[in-house]
Amino acid sequence: MVTSTETQSQAATLQVVNDIPIDEQIENLVRQHKELSITRSRGLKSNFVNGADSEGSKLLPKSSRKRLEEDGVDLSKGYPEVPSRSEIPVFVDQAHAIRNEELPFIERGKNADPEKKALFGAAKEVINLTKRVGTEIVGLQLADLNDQQKDELALLIAERVVVFFRDQKLPPSKQLELGKYWGNIEYHPQTPHVTGFPGVSVIWNDFRQKKGMDLTFENANFSNWDVLRYPSVGNQTWHTDLVHEKQPAGYTHLHLDAIPSVGGDTIWASGYGAYDKLSDEFKKFLDGKEAVYVSAHTYLDRNDPLSGPQRIERIHPIVRTHPATGWKFLAVNRSMTKRIIGVSPVESQVILNYLFDVYEMNADLQVRFKWTNTKEGYGTSAIWDNRVSQHRNVWDHEGTEPRHGTRVTSLADIPTFDPNSKSQREALGLPIHKWE
Repeated sequence: MVTSTETQSQAATLQVVNDIPIDEQIENLVRQHKELSITRSRGLKSNFVNGADSEGSKLLPKSSRKRLEEDGVDLSKGYPEVPSRSEIPVFVDQAHAIRNEELPFIERGKNADPEKKALFGAAKEVINLTKRVGTEIVGLQLADLNDQQKDELALLIAERVVVFFRDQKLPPSKQLELGKYWGNIEYHPQTPHVTGFPGVSVIWNDFRQKKGMDLTFENANFSNWDVLRYPSVGNQTWHTDLVHEKQPAGYTHLHLDAIPSVGGDTIWASGYGAYDKLSDEFKKFLDGKEAVYVSAHTYLDRNDPLSGPQRIERIHPIVRTHPATGWKFLAVNRSMTKRIIGVSPVESQVILNYLFDVYEMNADLQVRFKWTNTKEGYGTSAIWDNRVSQHRNVWDHEGTEPRHGTRVTSLADIPTFDPNSKSQREALGLPIHKWE
């Protein structure tokens, strides 16, 4: 930036000598100055290198390295890979413009066989881990599923919230292929991904700690009390991915290829169950309401770049109808639901805090999964429907053993609410308590 100052009798004024707009000068400075972080996100102090990281490739667990190299990933270039600084948004309007047009979407589970004969018939065993949340399928390889089985699996995930597969030989390329079948892939503008595979995000807190993330046993869960005062560190806070998108996340697939012997579990909670926990009068109040949902990553305001970090904001229904099951569900999460439209800020905060608690404090809406395999050299997959759930990791292993995985997210439909749709318990004919 080329500037000069003139000292006058009353005040000092700043004159811009050249004719380049201030926002362009700021953007150029951020992109060109290596000490300025362009990978900002809530609570993370990590500052990643531009492109593939040579330090990260040296830290890779053996099992992760083997899986990646068998899929042709060139680790000599470094690992993981961060999008080029020239591609990462600086201003919030740039980030908002990404995927701001409606994209075609086919809900693969909508017309699937409700009995799931092709999927269940090929499995050795189907295990429901709780009454209504979480199912484990034994004896199938995700890389070998045909389209009919993929459709039935999509419906099963939509019904059961999350489905698990242990002992998987699953290259990142096959994981990406499966994600593309279920929807439009989310190519994250900031998050590190597998080198050469944009769309396959890397889930690796061990690496983030090496890059400066301050995650400890003491602070890992602070944000579950107050996410505004204590920003989330890592992924231990209850959250739903990518709620700020025009078409938010649908089916999300996390495959772990390095798993601690004990610890590092993940917990999911059901939005169907959260909605059915509410009284009929409260349901009537929430039906049709909308809320503001925000991004996890932050950017600058082009018109006021010194105003502090800004997040992408989008408005969606707070109660929605799933296109495959037809069931109503509650769509809020503590990390990224900002406020309810049409009520005062104080009322919104009180209501949202209660709704967050409904998700987080009811164990009968949740499933906790232990990732461990039964075969050495294999990985484990969890595939969940982000639309109807929240999740969080449990960082109790504290990085004493490696935990590494890859995630592919398929973006789904524009959220809608059908006032004539039923809740899960209504659809299944289960009793619903009537409060006097």
